[in-house]
Amino acid sequence: LKFESKILQNNPLEDPYKTDIIIYTPPNYSMSLSSGHPAIFLLPSFGNDNYSSITCNPFSPPIHVRLEKLIADQKCGEMIIVMINCFNRLGGSQYINSVAVGRYQDYIIDEIIPFIDLNYNISKRAILGKSSGGFGALSLGMRNPGIFNAVAAHSFDSAFEYCYLPDFPIAIDVLRKYKGAKRWLIDFWNKAGNYDKKDFTTLSIISMAAHYSPNLNNPDLYLDLPFDIESGEFKENIWKLWREFDPINKVSDFSDNLKKMKLLYFDCGINDEFNLIIGSRIFSKRCKDLGINHEYMEFEGGHFNTGYRYDTSLRQIWNAIG
Repeated sequence: LKFESKILQNNPLEDPYKTDIIIYTPPNYSMSLSSGHPAIFLLPSFGNDNYSSITCNPFSPPIHVRLEKLIADQKCGEMIIVMINCFNRLGGSQYINSVAVGRYQDYIIDEIIPFIDLNYNISKRAILGKSSGGFGALSLGMRNPGIFNAVAAHSFDSAFEYCYLPDFPIAIDVLRKYKGAKRWLIDFWNKAGNYDKKDFTTLSIISMAAHYSPNLNNPDLYLDLPFDIESGEFKENIWKLWREFDPINKVSDFSDNLKKMKLLYFDCGINDEFNLIIGSRIFSKRCKDLGINHEYMEFEGGHFNTGYRYDTSLRQIWNAIG
C-alpha cells in the first residue's frame, strides 16, 4: 500500500515521505472474523528496506514463505505480517526519533499502527526484527506495552562498547580524508553501488551518530561523532549520549513494561561478527535479575544468513498471541 506520512515531511535528510507498506495476509484472512488476526510488524535490518524482506532467495526463503510452511506443517497459525520501510539516506533506521534523521518512532506508533488498524482486522500485535530491526523492536516494544503484546529480536544492537567501538578506527580513517561526514556521504552515493566494506562500516557509524547524538547546531549532517575526525581523540561526552540508548542500560527503566509482554524473545549467534552475543547475554542476565520473564537462545553461527531463525520466532509469537 502507498502511504503518505505527515510526520516525515520535511525530514532533515529530505528522504521520501511517501513510501510503500507491504502487508502479507494469510489465505483465510477475513475482515469479518470476530476474533481478528494476530499481526507482526517487521522492522528491516540496517542496509535493507521492506522489499528486502520478501526478496526470493533459493537458499533462504522470505519470511512470509517461512510462515506459510510453518502453517502447512501445523507448527504455527495464520498471522498478518506488516513490513515497514524506514530506509533513509544514512542506510537504515534505529526506529527512534532523531532531529537529524526524522521522527521514525512517531511515524510507526502514531501513523502506521492506526493506519493498519483502520484497514485490517487485527487482534494482537507483535514487533519483530533483526540487528537494527531487533534494536527497534526492543525499543518500541518496551516503550509501548499497550500497543505491542510480544517482542522478538534477533541479534539486536547492544553493549555498544563491544559492537560499535571496534568500527571507530575504520570510520576515522575514512572520514579524515574528507574532513567531514557530509562530504563523504555525497561521494558514497555517487559511487552508485561500487562500495567496499569500509564504506558500509563508515555509513553505519554515521547513521548511529545521527540517531544517538544528533545536533542541529552542527551543519555536518546535524550530528556529533564520538571521536575527532582529524586526531581520532575519543569524546566521552558524546559517547555518553550513545550509551543512553543501549538496551542493556534500559532494562531497569522499562522493567515494568517488559513484564507486561506476553512474549519477550531474543537470540544471537555465538560467533556474531559484531560481538552482539555479549550484549544479548548481558540483557538476559539483567532481565533475570529483575524478574522479567523472557526466552533467550544462542545458536551456532554469526550475524549473517540467519533468516532461518524466523522459523523459531514466528512459532514463539504465535504461541504467545495466536
